[in-house]
Amino acid sequence: MMTLSPLALAAVLGSAVMHAGWNVAIRAQRDRRREMALVVVGAAVICACALPFLTPPSRESWPYLATSGVLHVLYFILIGEAYSRGGVSLAYPLMRGTAPVLTACFSMVVVGEMMSPWGWAGVLGISAGVILMAKRSGEPGEAAAIPFALANSLVIAAYTLNDALGARASGSPVAYTLWVEPLSLVPSLLWLLRGQRIVLPSARGMARGLGGGFCSMAAYAIALWAMTIAPIAPVAAVRETAMLFGVGFARVFLGERPGRRGWAAVAMIALGAALLRLG
Repeated sequence: MMTLSPLALAAVLGSAVMHAGWNVAIRAQRDRRREMALVVVGAAVICACALPFLTPPSRESWPYLATSGVLHVLYFILIGEAYSRGGVSLAYPLMRGTAPVLTACFSMVVVGEMMSPWGWAGVLGISAGVILMAKRSGEPGEAAAIPFALANSLVIAAYTLNDALGARASGSPVAYTLWVEPLSLVPSLLWLLRGQRIVLPSARGMARGLGGGFCSMAAYAIALWAMTIAPIAPVAAVRETAMLFGVGFARVFLGERPGRRGWAAVAMIALGAALLRLG
């Protein structure tokens, strides 16, 4: 029976830091859809440079890759829409925190992975913290981001399970992960840049795109690698501690104020992660 080893736990926590960082960087810019497009392009460029040196994923994983391409298009679109309406301290916990319970349920039904009572307590604790986060007071009009964030949590749960199975079937988890970005590039850009005049980004913009793309790609590659050596649900749930880093980064770099209810939610999420580790 696979367990969540200290190495896998440390790797997934590192991926959570990177994931939170690029999300905060998108919100920090005025045009969040365009910034999301830069990250998508940056990730695709990095992946295209690395793929020729990797063993291609096996044919058995191709259906999973096709599904992942579609799901990631939805994911990028919903991120852009959510951050165009609400702050990181609201949208990010909703997107990332609702997904673990959905992922755990999906993995239990689809692949038969059961969790211990401690594991379920941890997942439910994280989810309860997310619900409390959603109820906090925020900026006027910020609630418009909630439907997009919740829709993205469903997409995240779906691609998490799909890609965990695909990575296991691929024989080359890293190559599998890198193929997802190019497959989702064109449809994502068509939506994110709709109605905009296409201009080349500045050198600083390109650097942000490459940096965000690297963090996005590396964070997900690490998580998928961890899912090949540990159960899907615990890895997915620990990865959602990215919201702890996201809220903290948003407070420090963006000046967002989650309030007492928001910080209480963060504490509940941290407790949930600790309980999950015991499971």
